[in-house]
Amino acid sequence: MMKQLTEQQKLFVSEYIKTLDGEKSVLLAGYKSAKPKKIATGLLANDAIINEIKVQLKKQIDALNVPKGYVIQKLLQIAEFSLEHEDILDKDGNYTGKQKLRDSGAALKALESLCKYMGFNAAGEDKPEHKEAKIITISNLDDKKI
Repeated sequence: MMKQLTEQQKLFVSEYIKTLDGEKSVLLAGYKSAKPKKIATGLLANDAIINEIKVQLKKQIDALNVPKGYVIQKLLQIAEFSLEHEDILDKDGNYTGKQKLRDSGAALKALESLCKYMGFNAAGEDKPEHKEAKIITISNLDDKKI
């Protein structure tokens, strides 16, 4: 059974959720100490406080009432838009005959977020398998394989 939080601990949790800054939250919660960092470290190591932070965050997320389908749809739209080709123009604004992806970085981030959101990870594996990364640059891409 979890120990009940004091009013000051509850205030700390409330401030921590707003600021994500342990020291600042200690001060805002009214703790009197010359070492707020030490107090924050202790509070954030307390299982009851961690549990309360999770409960309060879940309440805030649930209160937003954003349907999962909406989030998935928006992430897909971002990925698709970012992966569209656009013309490459020279410094004078003239078409060069070449194209590029609009924003591959944004597309990758959206797809990674979508994978995490949908649970596409190494679930069921004790240790994720690490594979050697291959360096790909524009110069070694084969147009026929893209």
